[in-house]
Amino acid sequence: MNYEAKDFKSPQLVRWCPGCGDYGVLNSLHKAMAQLGIAPHNTAVISGIGCSSRLPYYMNTYGFHTIHGRGAAIATGVKVANPKLSVWLATGDGDCLAIGGNHFIHAVRRNVDINILLMNNKIYGLTKGQYSPTSARGFVSKSSPFGTVEDPFRPAELAIGARGRFFARTIDTDVKNSPDILLAAAQHKGASVVEVILNCVIFNDGINDNIASKENRPDKTIFLRHGEKMIFGKDNTKGIVQDGFNLKVVTIGEDGYTLDNILVHDATTADPTLHLKLALMDGNELPVALGVIRDVQAPVYDTEVEKQIEDVKAKRPARTLRQFLMSGDIWEVK
Repeated sequence: MNYEAKDFKSPQLVRWCPGCGDYGVLNSLHKAMAQLGIAPHNTAVISGIGCSSRLPYYMNTYGFHTIHGRGAAIATGVKVANPKLSVWLATGDGDCLAIGGNHFIHAVRRNVDINILLMNNKIYGLTKGQYSPTSARGFVSKSSPFGTVEDPFRPAELAIGARGRFFARTIDTDVKNSPDILLAAAQHKGASVVEVILNCVIFNDGINDNIASKENRPDKTIFLRHGEKMIFGKDNTKGIVQDGFNLKVVTIGEDGYTLDNILVHDATTADPTLHLKLALMDGNELPVALGVIRDVQAPVYDTEVEKQIEDVKAKRPARTLRQFLMSGDIWEVK
């Protein structure tokens, strides 16, 4: 059956601040789900707590607005209980990487077939402007009036370090490419993590302008596509090459560099070394990588659990509860 984006929109009034980046994510998700072609009644959107976690209300699917940081654990339970469901987790940098950090890395490590939308605005928005686990060192906020004295988490580093097989990144305003990225995440079998670089217009407005603005994006970001050269820039004259163990930006046609020297993106290689280097480029000397950075196949947790259950059932005939209770070591009390 063919679906349209409107089929996944709930009649609820969307309640985010005007201009919030979450609107872009919601719009892209509706489009991606329509392209995916899975019925709304076979889809579940789970969330924890935070601005981003209001998203299930705006989906015409099954949804569960859970508790702070526990979305990944509950999404895991939903998927294992009903592997046929398409399960999404809507979460933010605070909900996912602070109180929910342990659940996040283990859902990724287990390779549960859920799609994690990590909306990263580098601030606690719902609780009115405290610094988050992704806020930069020195960041001034209501909870760090003299600047933070700690280094932030980098979501890609956590995801890939937890043996993640799928990691992608997009920008909230990139409504052209975001649906395709979300679609790729959903089509990947196993845990997929999509980091959304997101703007909070109230408590962290403009935090991403250095890479996300129309003026800066061509030279400060690179959109990676599997099998294509790593080329970027306003005139597509810049490229990424390997320089020893590091990556380097060069201008094609200068200093002896030609198109043949530019790296070709391979999202499917099992070795995460280059994927991590690409994912950690920060927009200073090297552009921020967008698109699907890593997409590697591996055994899927919920599928393996289902197989294990069927194997055990095949080897052991069905028993009554009494037979089960009376098996093994038992004793009789007189």
